[in-house]
Amino acid sequence: MNLDTLQLFVPACFALNLAPGPSNLLALNHGTRYGCRSAVLAGFGRLAAFSGMLALAVVGLAGVLQASEALFLAVKLLGAGYLVYLACQLWRLPPREPGEPAPGGQGLLGLARREFMLAAGNPKAIVIFTAFLPQFVHAGAPVLPQLALLGGLFLVLEWLAIAAYAVLGARLAHWLRRPASQRLFSRACAGLLGWAALVLLLSRRHT
Repeated sequence: MNLDTLQLFVPACFALNLAPGPSNLLALNHGTRYGCRSAVLAGFGRLAAFSGMLALAVVGLAGVLQASEALFLAVKLLGAGYLVYLACQLWRLPPREPGEPAPGGQGLLGLARREFMLAAGNPKAIVIFTAFLPQFVHAGAPVLPQLALLGGLFLVLEWLAIAAYAVLGARLAHWLRRPASQRLFSRACAGLLGWAALVLLLSRRHT
């Protein structure tokens, strides 16, 4: 793979990583409530889910997901259901004092689990990997090493996007010290996650 290809891939991929969506919204919320460090570390849950999806895409199992309407629908329903569950949790979150530890069940492992479940519950992600990465593969060179390199770069850029949203969330925390402001922000995030669940339910496979 030559430098010209990488110069095209990195900005295109990073734009995809930075796009507002449920996972980045969750990182923003984590950064606001639990601080930048916790939000960034929790993001490794998302990276673990995406690593598995990338592995499936590389071995070609994404084609099964694209071909099977029933499988795609099942994963989509699970993902939308988890989005609704998260939205309900955020809606009911009480205001939190700065520096207060995360409530029971929502320690660092719990936050990482949220990230993992949210990423794993989106069937379109693996389809995106299958459609996006091959555009930067050279047919005249071994495919597997190229996909491994592109996938690794995707994960690094995804981590940078998580960090960016976590930092933004931590910055917002200064403006959300009042309980009413915290409640409003959490409920706004809940509403956006609910909207994302609806969009996911209405989504169709790319054929």
